[in-house]
Amino acid sequence: MKIGVITDVHGNAPALKAVLNELDKRRDIEHIYCLGDMIGIGPDTNEVLETLFARTDVSMITGNHDEAVLALLKGEEHPLSHSHAKEHHQWIADKMDKGFISKLEVLPRTISQTIEGKSILFIHYHIKRAKLNDHISQDPFSRIVEPGLDNLTSLFEGYEEDLICFGHHHPLHFFEGDNTIFLNPGSLGCNSKPTAPYSIVNIEKDKLVVSLEEVAFDNTRFLESYERLQVPERDFLINVFHGNQLKP
Repeated sequence: MKIGVITDVHGNAPALKAVLNELDKRRDIEHIYCLGDMIGIGPDTNEVLETLFARTDVSMITGNHDEAVLALLKGEEHPLSHSHAKEHHQWIADKMDKGFISKLEVLPRTISQTIEGKSILFIHYHIKRAKLNDHISQDPFSRIVEPGLDNLTSLFEGYEEDLICFGHHHPLHFFEGDNTIFLNPGSLGCNSKPTAPYSIVNIEKDKLVVSLEEVAFDNTRFLESYERLQVPERDFLINVFHGNQLKP
């Protein structure tokens, strides 16, 4: 069985559609797992959510941006650790079709499955078990560690899955330990070049084979939309999360 793994779309509709088109063209992908942060940063909130929720072959979990925006929409406490992003999150919340609230709030934080005898955990980023049900305002997600097998093995100590798929930290992570493979395909929507990364996992009874992929797409109109839509902190966002690609 082959599955697609995507994460951190971050409101980037053309990147998402480019990846889904590639997965659809293959005709051998049985399911797609989206590992949170569908919204935030990029302005295409409604288009991204509409695209994902319209599919029957996509399972989603929530990330910190999804939950922080949702907290504002529900009149709940916004995380103090995200105070620097509160104005931006409020802008996303104000623009979001409120019909998505009920769909987002029922998404899980984790998905655990056994496929072809292999145990797999899908999670946005590490959360201590005691914090799995904590509200986003309580900062349940662990601090980011530098990519590396030793760091991830230590971070996910106590998790015994054969494969742990996650996102949150935007660079690619792919590390094979003695018992566990750690996979973060990289942020689909935030890249310093006009490409969108994703992964394919071929799950067999005796092995897991991970393929790291990316697709090129035209991101010109997407980047220009930050200015056209007057996205808060747009210069900072384009510089930090998109490699300042609009710079002459």
